[in-house]
Amino acid sequence: MAALNPLRPLARRAPGPLDGLLELWNAALGDASVLVDGLPDEGVDAWDPEHIRRTLPIMSAAFTAYFRPEVRGLEHIPPDGPALLVGNHSGGLYIVDTFVFSIAFYERFGPQRRFHQLAHDLIARTPGLGGLRRYGAVTASPENARAAMERGAPVLVYPGGDHETFRPSWEAGRIDFAGRQGFVRLALEQGVPIVPVVASGGQETALFVTRGARAARLLGLDRLARVKVLPISIGPPFGLNVLDFPGRVPLPAKITVQVLPPIDVRARFGPDAEPQRVYERVTAEMQVALDALEDERSLPLVG
Repeated sequence: MAALNPLRPLARRAPGPLDGLLELWNAALGDASVLVDGLPDEGVDAWDPEHIRRTLPIMSAAFTAYFRPEVRGLEHIPPDGPALLVGNHSGGLYIVDTFVFSIAFYERFGPQRRFHQLAHDLIARTPGLGGLRRYGAVTASPENARAAMERGAPVLVYPGGDHETFRPSWEAGRIDFAGRQGFVRLALEQGVPIVPVVASGGQETALFVTRGARAARLLGLDRLARVKVLPISIGPPFGLNVLDFPGRVPLPAKITVQVLPPIDVRARFGPDAEPQRVYERVTAEMQVALDALEDERSLPLVG
């Protein structure tokens, strides 16, 4: 990371919040350089606690002012060691729920505690999003999850992926992992608890009209770029977006996140736990929590 940190010495001498602003510029310069040199596949090694420490106050203030986040139940996350945090996903490529939760995590546990979030290639390896990688975002894969847990890190995974985050806005209150049970097998393999993380509000940051799964298959996007959807959304400034391009400004929806108590899979379901049964139970508990969060919302955006 040193070669991509030309402003780091200035940031270390600057008072706050100027040090945080310099760090953000530093991340932007690093991303500009990869447009020429190519993005290095750093995996979990891109995590940068110094960057987090300097930028966290600015990020927290900005997201608090715009999205009025409320994150509850952080005490349910084990105070140390690895865990598998399993979340529902909303908001298209703009993963507001991930930002909100990551900021709350580091504010509670400190920037020195390693934390990783598994993200789609379009997020984890896109120039311009280097700050996400410094906060712990890595390409979603079992290998990256294992590497993070071997370093003692909690790992946040979104089993629903692009299928869930691009669901139509009128399905905002639905947990939809599309039957994907890999997170259960990963928790069993690593011997870590599953900690459900339920978020509400992200699907109000735009009007999501359709996933476009059939269009993606017809165009072969699933083979070319691991993209199984070609969604249409409506949001400022351009109005119509396809796969969140040409780009949009997320609407200022209130984001609420509820962390549920950890689930010791083997203790609850036995030494030969059946993944299907665990999947059904975890998603059912998350659906109950999401129903409660949705019932709290009286108006769109306002929350």
